[in-house]
Amino acid sequence: MTRTVEELRSRPIGRVPNSRFPLLIHRDGVSGGGADALRARFQQNGWLNNWCYPGIYLYHHFHSTSHECLGVASGWMELELFGQGGRTVRVETGDVVVMPAGVSHAMTGNSEDVQVVGGYPEGRDWDNIQEAFLSVEGFRAASKLIMTLPIPAADPVTGEPLGQWRDAPSSVDAGWNDFRDGLDASS
Repeated sequence: MTRTVEELRSRPIGRVPNSRFPLLIHRDGVSGGGADALRARFQQNGWLNNWCYPGIYLYHHFHSTSHECLGVASGWMELELFGQGGRTVRVETGDVVVMPAGVSHAMTGNSEDVQVVGGYPEGRDWDNIQEAFLSVEGFRAASKLIMTLPIPAADPVTGEPLGQWRDAPSSVDAGWNDFRDGLDASS
């Protein structure tokens, strides 16, 4: 069965770093969903430190210490990505979001039965950063930390190398220095 993988691209906005790597959405990545099936697939592919919860945080946040995957075990949820006023996507049972560190996300709508399973490459610990509480110095520190994170060894759904991330332009080629220079000017 051929599954659809959507690639969504972002750029820094305010004090949200977002990522040079595309956010991936595996539509029906784990057919039929289910918490046990998602957890097993993630663990098989090296995405550990798993949790299961009725959705995700309702406020915009990002992680600087780890990339993250979110699998919809049941129901549906709407995510607002890339910061407030960013892009809204709906994910449903069986869909898996592979989120690069630095990408802002918040749940803005959901079904009553939504359950989400999360995971982190190699079981990395994750932090929770909100732009509203982030100083310029904190933003720079988080951005530097994000740039040191390795590309995960495998996609949490397919188990294959994350070619979309390996082939992404470098920060310099993607024009992120222009953003950094703008941040320096506004400090």
